[in-house]
Amino acid sequence: MIGAREFAAFTAVGTTAAGLNLCVVAGTVPLGLSPLVANVVGFLLAFALSFVGHARWSFPAAGRPVGLALRRFALLSVAGFALNEVCYAVALTWTELDYRLALFVVIAGLGLVKLLASKHWAFAFDPV
Repeated sequence: MIGAREFAAFTAVGTTAAGLNLCVVAGTVPLGLSPLVANVVGFLLAFALSFVGHARWSFPAAGRPVGLALRRFALLSVAGFALNEVCYAVALTWTELDYRLALFVVIAGLGLVKLLASKHWAFAFDPV
């Protein structure tokens, strides 16, 4: 079950990270970087912000092994990013959407899946 505080914190952190990703793409594409490469750069910066925000605010747990949470969140994020890049490439190829709007739609669409996987797997903590 996702509590209201967790949902609000996850949404705030995720929205901030998504905004960072979008800003990096919007700022670097006009400089000549391709949208898909710019998205990789944006993802890496957003990943760092997301992990710290979720570990400390969305799903805090005293005594949780940080290394385990980081590995799980990295795996979840890389898998999510791969899906993001495929969906983004499809949106750029098959639609007339502006590259910024296409990225926003893709990121928003995958957010709920990441919320559930983060809560119940990446940041899950079972004190033994």
